[in-house]
Amino acid sequence: MFHLQVQNLRKSYGECEVVRGLALALAPGECFGLLGPNGAGKTTTLRLCLGLTDPDADSGAITLLGLPVPARAREARLKVGVVPQVDNLDPDFSAYENLYTYGRYFGLSRHALVKRIPELLEFAGLGARADSKIQTLSGGMKRRLALARGLINDPDLLFLDEPTTGLDPQARHLIWQGLQRLLKLGKTILLTTHFMDEAERLCDRLSVMDHGRIIASGSPRELIAAQIEPHVFEIYGDTAQDWARQHGWLAQRCEQSGETVFCYARDAAPLLKNLETYEGLRYQHRPANLEDVFLKLTGRELRD
Repeated sequence: MFHLQVQNLRKSYGECEVVRGLALALAPGECFGLLGPNGAGKTTTLRLCLGLTDPDADSGAITLLGLPVPARAREARLKVGVVPQVDNLDPDFSAYENLYTYGRYFGLSRHALVKRIPELLEFAGLGARADSKIQTLSGGMKRRLALARGLINDPDLLFLDEPTTGLDPQARHLIWQGLQRLLKLGKTILLTTHFMDEAERLCDRLSVMDHGRIIASGSPRELIAAQIEPHVFEIYGDTAQDWARQHGWLAQRCEQSGETVFCYARDAAPLLKNLETYEGLRYQHRPANLEDVFLKLTGRELRD
């Protein structure tokens, strides 16, 4: 049984259709990534799957942990954890009190919470901050506490909406380690993120979403192999554009973004030989990655 299954999901606001016939299926124990630029429909999709927003009347079906949504969404959410995009921790409570109060919403007993909360604080690296007020915690600590709170009901499925946005590298790595431990315990994760390295590191499968539709799906390695040539050259300098006009044919594709020329090639040798003899250029040669796929599919223009 899938932990989440969505078929022909649709949602419109007036004449604007923000989710357009979307289909998803999450197997137990996997991390599934939903990627897309701002405005692609990711957060709306999460709200629909959780039963917090009603789909269009002609929409298809949502099944969450075996229960139909929105009809039995409240019941299904008892075994779902949610870490929202924006922290909504209670600033008047301590770290411990935030977890305790949230646990009571799920009907957990005092005895169960007294046992579970210290375990979650240790999991989040906050064992020594149980009595700390929210205002005294760093951004990384708040995100880790939000993750711990999302686990208070021991969920089978965890929804994470951009869980590491705004965090420094150390805090991101701590959260990644925590998520990998959860996956080893058999938890299922639905992740949205703008960090392609995060998706590549954590996700078993992912879908790229744009303008309300799924435009590509697969494992990170499958998508990279299918969409992008294996060698990428980033070429900088005042003469980069001149170089591209004269020698860009050595690559399969060349794109310009600002003062940088991106060249994608199946064979790196001709480009390396040429660039090593071309004065006034700086370049980086690297393997293709998930960010290259994302930019190819959704474009390089800024989204608001």
